Amino acid sequence: MAEGGGGKPKRMMVAIDESECSHHALEWVLANLRESLSSLPLIIFTVQPLTDFAYLTAASLGSPPMELIQSVQQQQKQASVALLEKATEICAQYGVVAETITEVGDPKEAICEAVKKLNVNLLVVGSHGKGALQRAFLGSVSNYCVHHAECPVLVAKK
Repeated sequence: MAEGGGGKPKRMMVAIDESECSHHALEWVLANLRESLSSLPLIIFTVQPLTDFAYLTAASLGSPPMELIQSVQQQQKQASVALLEKATEICAQYGVVAETITEVGDPKEAICEAVKKLNVNLLVVGSHGKGALQRAFLGSVSNYCVHHAECPVLVAKK
């Protein structure tokens, strides 16, 4: 494994979600940075967003049953596992074995925390192609990562 300054292993991380843009970013890395993947292990990272159970509270006219909350959380976990399995299959088509990691939290913050914790040397994210107005109101994970991640960030646009 390649070593960075201080003896820390070098790693590349691709942050994905269910969007077509993030899968494009993964495929871009596999097609264009293939040679780098022989010396930089690839991490595929996804985040299960924190669930706002307010809609369950409103729908159940009070406190939602614990079984319903657990069911929603289990469905989110299954969706994350399926997403990572699909990404692993894409990597396999290119002959690349990748480590997969999922976290729960705010995607932009969880990605930047993982970069630091995992000693990532290159973060790759997809761009949803939001305009300036949408980014101002909704925020942008890729924009946040560009400004807050502790490593270089490559934003792959479709």
